[in-house]
Amino acid sequence: MRGLFNAAKKKMKGEEPLTEEKINEIIADKNIIISEDTKRENRIPPGQHEIKSWPVLHAGSVQNIDTSKWKFKIFGLVEEEKELNYDEFMSLPQTKVFSDIHCVTTWSKLNNLWEGVSSNTIKELADVQKEAEYVTVHASGNFTTNLAIKDFLEPDVLFATRHNENPITSKHGAPLRLVVPKLYFWKSAKWVTGIEFMAEDKPGFWESNGYHMRGDPWNEERYSWQSNYI
Repeated sequence: MRGLFNAAKKKMKGEEPLTEEKINEIIADKNIIISEDTKRENRIPPGQHEIKSWPVLHAGSVQNIDTSKWKFKIFGLVEEEKELNYDEFMSLPQTKVFSDIHCVTTWSKLNNLWEGVSSNTIKELADVQKEAEYVTVHASGNFTTNLAIKDFLEPDVLFATRHNENPITSKHGAPLRLVVPKLYFWKSAKWVTGIEFMAEDKPGFWESNGYHMRGDPWNEERYSWQSNYI
């Protein structure tokens, strides 16, 4: 399944590792959400290895999105569907999260600072119905990925527009990518265009191509044969 990925390694501004001084400053900042996994004694999950770069991995080509035409839709099991343009989305309350990244292709990148809109802010905006137990994240290029709502609403989950104090680039998901620190990084969909709240789970793009329905790196939930989903 790695053959489905395109990859590039050229570094751009904002992809360089944070300095030790900056990391200490972040950890001391009470306004930044610190992902619990960064507090583990061993921060590298089984089968992973640490790298300093940020590889570019995705199916198909990079989506170059015109923010003047971009929309973010909130729909499904909500009291009122919402559709926000870029300026409306960017006017929502902002949050910062410090987390690690764990890619299913076995690399981990520690010490990442994200800025964007919390998943809980989106939930409150749409007044999600109590029957909603799962979400599907929709993205440009007909990409989707699925999450249990309890994973989606973890305090460290956000729709990110910035990484390490710089705007996220197109190749990493601009104008908006989801970041779900506690799951493998394919769940952190690039080029997000909306969120659908659902009563039942259903596989997204990678889940339909052999990947696990949940994707917990600490349990090495990499592939569909490890899932209870039928």
